This record gives sequence, structure tokens and C-alpha cells, in this order.
Amino acid sequence: MSPLLSVRDLHVKFPITRAGDMPWTKPRILHAVNGVSFDLEPGKTLGVVGESGCGKFTLARGLIQMVPAEGQVIWQGETDLLSLSPRRMKPYRSEIKMVFQDPLASLNPRMTLGQIIAEPLKTHRPDVPARERRARVVQIMERVGLLPQMINRYPHEFSGGQCQRIGIARALIVEPKLLICDEPVSALDVSIQAQVIELLKELQRDLGLAMIFIAHDLSVVKNISDEVMVLYLGRVMEKAPKALLYDDPQHPYTQALLSAVPIPDPVAERAKRILPMSGDMPSPINPPSGCVFRGRCPRAQADCAQIVPQPGQSLHQVACIHPGPLHASEMAATR
Repeated sequence: MSPLLSVRDLHVKFPITRAGDMPWTKPRILHAVNGVSFDLEPGKTLGVVGESGCGKFTLARGLIQMVPAEGQVIWQGETDLLSLSPRRMKPYRSEIKMVFQDPLASLNPRMTLGQIIAEPLKTHRPDVPARERRARVVQIMERVGLLPQMINRYPHEFSGGQCQRIGIARALIVEPKLLICDEPVSALDVSIQAQVIELLKELQRDLGLAMIFIAHDLSVVKNISDEVMVLYLGRVMEKAPKALLYDDPQHPYTQALLSAVPIPDPVAERAKRILPMSGDMPSPINPPSGCVFRGRCPRAQADCAQIVPQPGQSLHQVACIHPGPLHASEMAATR
């Protein structure tokens, strides 16, 4: 199957200046996304995980020109989105929509539910008559589990889960082909998280949506993704089909993240060992040489400071010079 979205060597950089810098001082460069590549097929979900500051949301913004980016973002094998002007990019914005992390903050408090959901339709389909537009709004409301009689209410009258359903309805009203979800359940209670995840999976099955699902919670990503990509300091550390990555992680960073995922069985949770990962993520303005993870990696060796590992092109991509399964000597008890 041909990819819906092909990303090749994507870079997002921000010039950073400091107070007191002279006008001629060359700004430092923050590398937020550094050479990310992947393919996404129609109807599939790519999970993107990593610590705060690893570049997950910046990657999503770079894909749709919300921030300046370099590289190639090929849509349906034909159009490089990064080569388009804002005017030529506008038709593609109806095919790629976003669902944001904070459901209430992403909604205009001065607009009713009906106005919020209808806004993308008015922008991208101005030829749709008002009566048909309202009918479509009611239809998509029912599809995401909102009652039609709520159409004239305002965002503050809804719970967090309901606000996220409004955000999903707003994104789907123009029938996009790709939905980018930026941590859509992180601000919700666990029970509501499960409902929203099941709703997204049901909508994907029924509508044939492709999704990029950004999250911190690896258990949530496992539940919804077909393939998982692990980012660290703007680089891909590991990318593989879900079952392969969760059952046989090869990169020490992925292993550390997975070892920290809570286990619902109290006995297994107490017996669990967690891979140590000391220190904090280094600055993206001045990243370490070689492997960017080497300063926190229990397997780091001298050659890790000299060689920049690349993820490669295999089914299971690992950007590590010394990959392999987790060893008992690398584990440390947390209790």
C-alpha cells in the first residue's frame, strides 16, 4: 500500500538570542527536530513517544507548516507540503487536522458548540448552505457521543471529556484523511481516557483515518498504535511495529521508558526492576557529540561519543551502536 504521508529528513530549527547580544552576534541554533523520517499508511496509527522536550509536538507542527521546517513531507506520494506557499497549502489543511492536548483551552469560549464545530466547514467548504452545515454538525455530534440539544451551549458548560469530543468533532467535520492527536487524553481522568481512546479507534475503523498519536503514556500508545516511534532530543531512537517494540525493545532509552510503565498486578509491580536513567535531557542548543543519549545510557562506550547512530531502513529501526535486549546487570531495583 502506498504511504499517505512520507517524511524524509525533517528538521525544525529555532534561532536563539540572549539578552545583551549585539545585533551582529550570530544566534545559537536550537535543533528541535533533527533528521526524522517515517512513512504512514492510510488507516494506520503511528504512536510518537518520548520525554517532555523531545520534539514530539514540534514534529507535528513542522509537518503542517505551523513552524518553519526543512526536509520533505510528501502527501499521497505527490505533493511536498513544505514546498507550498501558505495560499497553496490551504486546501491540504482540510485533509490534515489536529486534536490538541488541553480540550478546554483549544475551544473559543465565546462560541457555542455548534459554531465551534461548524467553523472549519465554513472556512474550507464555504459553498455548503447553512441548513446543510447545521445538519452536518448535528450528525458529527451524534457520531462522537454528544447530544443534539447541546448545540447552543458554551465550552465552560462541558466536562473535560466532552470538550475533547467537541475538539474531535471539529476536526472531523471536514472529513480529513489524517488526524494528528497531540496528547489528547493526558488532561483527562483514566476512565475518560479509555472512552476517548475507544472513540478514536472506532472513528478510525469507520472512516479509514490515519493518525499520528503523540503521548507520554506508553500504555495508551500501545492500545491505539500500529507502529511506535521513540524520540529523544529531536532524533529517532527506535521505530518498529507495536508488538515488536514492546516485546523486544533494543534501544536502552526505549527499555528505560518501558521499564517505568506501571503494571496493574501489585505482585508483578513490586517485583519489577527499572532500568536506571540518570541525569536530565541535555540542551538541544548544545547537544553532545555522537549519540545524544550517551550521557544517560548505561551501555555508553568510547565510540558512542564519536559516531552518530542512524536508525536505518529495516522493519525494526534502532539508532544505537550497541543495541540489544535488556541485561540483568543493567537493571536496578526501585524498591
